[in-house]
Amino acid sequence: MNWKLFADLAEIAGDRTVSVDVDPGDTVGDALDALLAAHPDLRDRIMEDGEVADHINVLRNGRNVHHGDGLAETLEAGDELALFPPVSGG
Repeated sequence: MNWKLFADLAEIAGDRTVSVDVDPGDTVGDALDALLAAHPDLRDRIMEDGEVADHINVLRNGRNVHHGDGLAETLEAGDELALFPPVSGG
């Protein structure tokens, strides 16, 4: 399964798309753990006190998982995962 990373998260990971080894039936949290294991430099940017920082948006199929079951959401084949940090500009 792939994570799409945006803004400085892509810079830290070295790519905008990162593949992780998870399967349908695993959770978004499992996929996030796999991402952080493969790219530990992301941990300080994404996590605060063992939880995803409030300002980081975790999306599954374009929907913020905080509006559903959070990191416990079960993955299905073909899901798209994305991480959005806060961005500013004008």
